[in-house]
Amino acid sequence: MSPSNLFDRLRSRVSALIHDLVMIPVAWFAAYLLRFNLEPIPDVYLVQALAVLPFIVVLQGASFWYFGLYRGVWRFASVPDLIRILKAIAAGVLVSAAAIFLLTRMQNMPRSIFPLYGLILILLLGGPRMIYRWLKERQLYAGAGKRALIVGAGRAGEMLVRDILRDQGYGYQPTGFVDDAARKLGMDVHGVRVLGNCDDIPAVCTKYGIDLILIAIPSADSKEMRRIVAGCEKASVPMRTLPRFQDLVVGRSVVNELREIFIEDLLGREPVSLNWEQIRGGIQGKTIVVTGGGGSIGAELCRQIARLGPGALVIFDNSEFNLYSIEMEIGNSHPSVTLHAELGDMCDIPAIRRVFAEHRPHIVFHAAAYKHVPMLEANAREALRNNVLGTRNVALAANEHRCDAFVLISTDKAVNPSNVMGASKRVAELFCQNMGRKGAATRFITVRFGNVLDSAGSVVPLFRKQIAAGGPVTVTHPEVRRYFMTIPESCQLIMEAAAVGTGGEVFVLDMGEPIKISYLAEQMVRLAGKSPGTDVEITYTGLRPGEKLFEELFHPGEALAQTPHEKILLARFREVDWVSFESALDKLEEACQAYDEPAVRALLKGLVPEYG
Repeated sequence: MSPSNLFDRLRSRVSALIHDLVMIPVAWFAAYLLRFNLEPIPDVYLVQALAVLPFIVVLQGASFWYFGLYRGVWRFASVPDLIRILKAIAAGVLVSAAAIFLLTRMQNMPRSIFPLYGLILILLLGGPRMIYRWLKERQLYAGAGKRALIVGAGRAGEMLVRDILRDQGYGYQPTGFVDDAARKLGMDVHGVRVLGNCDDIPAVCTKYGIDLILIAIPSADSKEMRRIVAGCEKASVPMRTLPRFQDLVVGRSVVNELREIFIEDLLGREPVSLNWEQIRGGIQGKTIVVTGGGGSIGAELCRQIARLGPGALVIFDNSEFNLYSIEMEIGNSHPSVTLHAELGDMCDIPAIRRVFAEHRPHIVFHAAAYKHVPMLEANAREALRNNVLGTRNVALAANEHRCDAFVLISTDKAVNPSNVMGASKRVAELFCQNMGRKGAATRFITVRFGNVLDSAGSVVPLFRKQIAAGGPVTVTHPEVRRYFMTIPESCQLIMEAAAVGTGGEVFVLDMGEPIKISYLAEQMVRLAGKSPGTDVEITYTGLRPGEKLFEELFHPGEALAQTPHEKILLARFREVDWVSFESALDKLEEACQAYDEPAVRALLKGLVPEYG
């Protein structure tokens, strides 16, 4: 704190103390005047009142200080401050009365003086504080700034208003709250009234000339956020929000950090309650390998693993730029983590073996994969070489070096696949599941989830670019639906699976209801401050090769089971003929080496009969 700020604070406290000490004799003699019906105080009583006044001032002043009346600021005086005043005055009156009784036996002193004195002193101390606050807030509201409506009159909303009132640099005037709790209607929070519920947002904005809506509900789920945002859009008023609760928990944001509404806020699900102590126990002090560590999922895995204190983090990727970027990021944010960046291709068996022999990892998170559906549909050989044979190389190396766990990151496109990408991931799932069943030294675990918001190559960054260019936004079909989750959510599930999996399982997150891609496009246009169909056109181009209208999370032949986590399900595969399966993989490798695309596709169909 600067010397000038320290001086201002000290001056403010001394001024408040002087005011309160002066009010003590004022209240004392006002009590006598009331006791004698505003007539002159008899001399015998006046002499006694003057004689005991120094004791009253000292004892009452000490009570003020003891109860912390000077820790607050008059401008922000509130109910807790009034309660402190009541306690301080009550304690001072009782102690003073007891002391004077012991000294004088209350001779020449009416018994009613002390209750009257206490009541008057409450008015003289509490009244000026409330008036001062009212004048300051009125002065603030009369100044420049955007008239802001706060959604949510809970703890976060109260903190936000308090920060805005303290720091005029926000440039906002808190004009009112809306909150769905009926009991809060009409309440004042720091002088700002609750004007209605969330359904009243358009009417409140019109009535009070609102310039900006601030959403202060960090715990709001996506359904609640969609309802609030719909109200804001009807009001045609810009909006900002506080960070989500899960972002606050992992330290990505602070509670008063207002930001724009992201599409993740509208499509995210209720956060899954995970056993972080168990997850930390599985990571802390151990050597962790993340393949594809420079990609969207892999990079977020690296970030979350680094926070859990691994013994060493080995990042393996075939992209020089991505590898460099994540190495620099983790190195700067977690300098104490032992970090190894390994540039290589998982189809290069000697390179994979060298990495495992050198680092001796405990856990492998296999995030490396090709995933662009239309691209892989036209390049089946590369899809299977990377997603199937590359996965086999890493899995066999993990088992050979007796890693504790190998976690395969899969996709809902592997269920009843209609494209090469999904079928290739299905083969990888079958391989890892059956590795776990044949008595491997390593626990082979699969994690399956839907589309990841804002990952490289996903629809969200594509739509964002199209909107920035003025459109059109291209959607393949008006009825296409997909499951969505955020990158951090997917990585948390992956780490949970590594902690609790025993081998051979497929963990699937209960992802709620699938979302229409057309709805996603419309919401992204609106969040950009534009109108779908007017400012930015949405056009339908037809389904692409291998694309389905709906994705599924479970295969019909999978047996489902619950886990200790309500939102995480377990799928167990049917067994396959391992000898025939391995033989087919060997033939697939030969076909890939021969660049025999028809043979590659035929073998894929044999490995995944439901593909087609």
